[in-house]
Amino acid sequence: MPRSLFMTLIVAGLAAAALGYGWSASSSAVTGPGTIRLTSREISRTRIDLGRPGRGVGDTEIVKHNLFNLRLRSKPLGRAEYVCTYTTSFARACTVTIFMPRGRLIAGGSIRYNDVYELAVLGGTRLYDDARGTVTVIRTTRRPRRHIMLFRLTG
Repeated sequence: MPRSLFMTLIVAGLAAAALGYGWSASSSAVTGPGTIRLTSREISRTRIDLGRPGRGVGDTEIVKHNLFNLRLRSKPLGRAEYVCTYTTSFARACTVTIFMPRGRLIAGGSIRYNDVYELAVLGGTRLYDDARGTVTVIRTTRRPRRHIMLFRLTG
């Protein structure tokens, strides 16, 4: 076998192996659809009241949650930080940063009701570099505030 053909086969084999293990020369991000199910527990909530007392347009709310996957471990595996600005006395425009062990996810959108809402996954870093999709949040208890967070990632 000629040396050039042998080297071509080796390079092709290595490339096929890298693709098989999900390696990429440009990114180590997750590709393709996937679902992540987490539970959260609120650890702090701060409201910044502008103008008249009580909720109103322009008021800001900062909420922090610990994130869990109890199937894996009992300690928090990450956290979520919400920054929301009230657009009416009930509706808020929110940006959420979800800190996970292998990267961050960024989500955003409007929240009117705290019991159930859906936000767009706008992107991420490291493992979630090309993330897109949605996160549905369902409140399970009021005191303490706990939620199920279901991420449906498309890319």
